[in-house]
Amino acid sequence: MYRASPLAVLPLLLAAAPAWAQQQDTQAWEQLNVVVPIAPKLRVTLEEIARTSDRQDGIYTTEFGALLGWQLAKGVELGFGYRHVGFHSRNLAPDEDRLRQQIVVTSGRFAGRLRLDERFNPDGSEIGFRIRPLLRYNLPLGPKRLALFVSHESFFLPNSTTWGQRAGYERMRNIVGLAFPIGKAVTADVGYLNQYRLARGGARAQMDNALNLQLTLNLGTLGVAGLHD
Repeated sequence: MYRASPLAVLPLLLAAAPAWAQQQDTQAWEQLNVVVPIAPKLRVTLEEIARTSDRQDGIYTTEFGALLGWQLAKGVELGFGYRHVGFHSRNLAPDEDRLRQQIVVTSGRFAGRLRLDERFNPDGSEIGFRIRPLLRYNLPLGPKRLALFVSHESFFLPNSTTWGQRAGYERMRNIVGLAFPIGKAVTADVGYLNQYRLARGGARAQMDNALNLQLTLNLGTLGVAGLHD
């Protein structure tokens, strides 16, 4: 009878090691945006976000903020915004204030966003910077504005802080879902979100699997498709 050598299973163990090493979490992410035009090429987006987690026993993050958007040219929008980020349940991190600047470019079925975040944490005086490029593709599925979309976003941290931010590539977010209208002024994005945090600074890698729901109430239009979150 053939007897397998213990070395024969080594490749299988090495392949499975990353899955064993990382943490898994099931989550639900919700976002509400209200877009208010204030001038022909100027608008304000009011934002509310809530995220729930099995590992955190409920809502672990809330965000409230606003984003001022200016249409620089057709298909190009500049934005500047603020958010207050609250942490809850088992997430004991202190609340943060964040500023952000971004440029959104749309062309045909593609939309891209480049965002710079500045994080202000009460545990230290340093500002934590984040660079977040995002690319989205929309595939129309019918005449009623139904579309399949996929998106990818990466998080690059250019600096470290004493309160916990570590420089380097931190995480990625990938979403696949459906975009569709709900009435004349409301659109919805519903899909599956996968977020992967790399193992860094002694922490284990983490894989988040989330139901992602985003509703946008648009009280006017500038002809530029904004990207939120």
